[in-house]
Amino acid sequence: LLQLVMILLQLVMLLLLVMILLLVMILLQLVMLLLLLLVMILLLLVMILLLVMILLLVMILLLLVTILLLLVMILLELVMILLQLVMILLLLNMILLQLVMLLLLVMILLLVILLLLVMILL
Repeated sequence: LLQLVMILLQLVMLLLLVMILLLVMILLQLVMLLLLLLVMILLLLVMILLLVMILLLVMILLLLVTILLLLVMILLELVMILLQLVMILLLLNMILLQLVMLLLLVMILLLVILLLLVMILL
């Protein structure tokens, strides 16, 4: 009877050991699952960060494009001002030409009058 009780006790101990081992295994699996979940969350965060970085890069590129467009607009305005200056200079040139023509006409008229006077006097 005593031996039977001892064998039963040993069996119970073995069962307890197996149960404890099973519990440890389940706990390890739970820890592994938690670690996997953590890694997944970290990966998700990294992906979100990458998306934000890409968006920031796109925004910077858009800003650069707008600055370039503004520079082109300023250059076009400068060209327009230069064209206006050229037009003003051309107008001044035309006026000066007209004045010279007028002076030439007056000179010719004076010469004709002088010639007439000389002809009359002679």
